[in-house]
Amino acid sequence: MENCNVFWLLLAALMVGVSSSTVGVSEADHYQLDYDYYRHSCPNLEAIVKEQVSTILFTDPTSPAAFLRLLFHDCQVQGCDASILLDSEGSEIVSTNNFGIRKREKIQQIKTALEAECPGQVSCADIIALVARESVAFSGGPEIQIPLGRKDSRTSNHQQADIHLPSSGISVDEFLHIFTSKGMNLEESVAILGAHTLGVGHCRNVVDRLYNPHPGSQIINHSFELLLRLECPTITPLTSLTVVPNDMTPFIFDNHYYRDVTAGNGLFGIDSGISRDLRTASVVNQFALDQDHFFQVFSSAFVRLSTSNVIGEAEGEVRRICNRVNE
Repeated sequence: MENCNVFWLLLAALMVGVSSSTVGVSEADHYQLDYDYYRHSCPNLEAIVKEQVSTILFTDPTSPAAFLRLLFHDCQVQGCDASILLDSEGSEIVSTNNFGIRKREKIQQIKTALEAECPGQVSCADIIALVARESVAFSGGPEIQIPLGRKDSRTSNHQQADIHLPSSGISVDEFLHIFTSKGMNLEESVAILGAHTLGVGHCRNVVDRLYNPHPGSQIINHSFELLLRLECPTITPLTSLTVVPNDMTPFIFDNHYYRDVTAGNGLFGIDSGISRDLRTASVVNQFALDQDHFFQVFSSAFVRLSTSNVIGEAEGEVRRICNRVNE
């Protein structure tokens, strides 16, 4: 992400002028979670997180994409429990499927600020969810209300990450199974992929599609394929940092991802796949035409993702330091 050229960095300035819409979810029916969870124990929580995230994003406009990815990778393995932050031997962060995960240290930075205000109250798992939410809003996306009260896990296993984190070559069937298993409907499953509107993809996750396509692989727009070949000229990238933008507005949370996908300009195979699969194509087209509707459905999907498989007091804890369990 750090290698984005000046053209893409200039787009970050547009973030300031993009308006946001507020979308709420009516009920929090997940174990131990509540929209007013910290009303008494840490009433200034959300203001502190917002201020911290604002500072981080001002110094690095690529942060929103990193924080959104951090949330997904955390929730996809064991549930939303901050297990991805643990640095113990064999923890999930060492999995090759977590290649490119960034900004974990910023969660601890925010945790430190919260400990000064309300020590021992706010879990690292809740901070991950709140930071991802603020990243969407700061980038021009919807303001999403999420329930809180997640606890931090005491375990983290790289083998679980190897099994449960999807590869860049995931099929539409596999993709739908992952998200419907979290309680998402078809629209919500397609909407959560809209997070690809932020950030970049690594050439190492694209080159097989360009230089070693398997039979029946999804078709790429010819002009877009030529552009990708310029950005990723060899089947083995020269460095692991070689990247290409996910869409034309990689710093703005909008529906441009779906417009690109419908035009055959999807970066990954799954991007092209959802635009052609009979189950998902109509949803992709609707999101491409109606950004407000995309925002509404994405908000619902975000809540479902960020509340999946949370743990309570008996199974978890509120870590004092986010990268290690309490002693």
